[in-house]
Amino acid sequence: MDLFTNTSFITLTGHIELEKYRYVYFIVCLFVYLLIVCCNILVLFVIYTDKHLYEQMYVFIAALLLNSLIGATIFYPKLLSDFLSETQVISRDACIFQSFFIYTYAGSEFTLLSAMAYDRYVSICKPLQYSALVKISTCKKLLFFCWIVPSCETGVGLILTYQLKLCRFKINRIYCNNNVIVKLSCDNTSIKTSYGMFAFSVAVFPPVVFIIISYIQILNICLKNSKDFRRKALQTCFPHLFTFTCFTVTSCFEIINSWLEARLPPVFSLLMSIINLIIPPVINPVIYGLKMQEIRKRIKRIFWKTKILF
Repeated sequence: MDLFTNTSFITLTGHIELEKYRYVYFIVCLFVYLLIVCCNILVLFVIYTDKHLYEQMYVFIAALLLNSLIGATIFYPKLLSDFLSETQVISRDACIFQSFFIYTYAGSEFTLLSAMAYDRYVSICKPLQYSALVKISTCKKLLFFCWIVPSCETGVGLILTYQLKLCRFKINRIYCNNNVIVKLSCDNTSIKTSYGMFAFSVAVFPPVVFIIISYIQILNICLKNSKDFRRKALQTCFPHLFTFTCFTVTSCFEIINSWLEARLPPVFSLLMSIINLIIPPVINPVIYGLKMQEIRKRIKRIFWKTKILF
């Protein structure tokens, strides 16, 4: 096989650390994936089937859960297949494909969280203008922006990566990402590295700064109002704040792992590399299902009807 063709196969050597207990890990990961699928689909089903939840805030929640579901589905089926296989390989095209969706998932998560912060800011700080500023048509435009911009940023970077010639074919990960593919190349990667830093900065810093500024404004309004107002504001903002903090912290683990991968114990490095593909997709539907009163009521109603049926 020509070592420089785009159909070359890459060995995912990160599974070597998991080989001894691979069937145990298979069961655990299968359980996690089924939990992610069931929890996210349950909340999506509740929002989709209840016309009372056809409001802007719930549209954003549904988009966030759908994004989590897509991110998990790109990662877990391949991982589960590898646990049952003697060799863990992936074609270069499939590696690029997986990288594209994982990066798009992460970028979309940040942009969706910033759109939700805008929704909460207008709702609390400018309630009289809410219906004019956050219309359903506005939500659709924001959601389009939240998915198309990360897709384009990621696509350009991966097109540059696709043009590189590979001279190594082993990555110490259990999934593909752009950085590790670039490290397999013997070409000059300075342009690709520079673009990667630019894309990362655009995808992460503006949404994070916007969310922080939005909550400073919300906090300022809350301090000027009654305790009852603050309580209601906290109830509506807590799920979003918790989700934002959780995703930001777990994303930092992946960044730290990329910087210090060679110095970290292999198992610890593996855990850090996948933690943002485990925790947020599980936490998001749980926190919104439990903390959002309207969603919680309807989930209880579904389980109550199911109990009566049986």
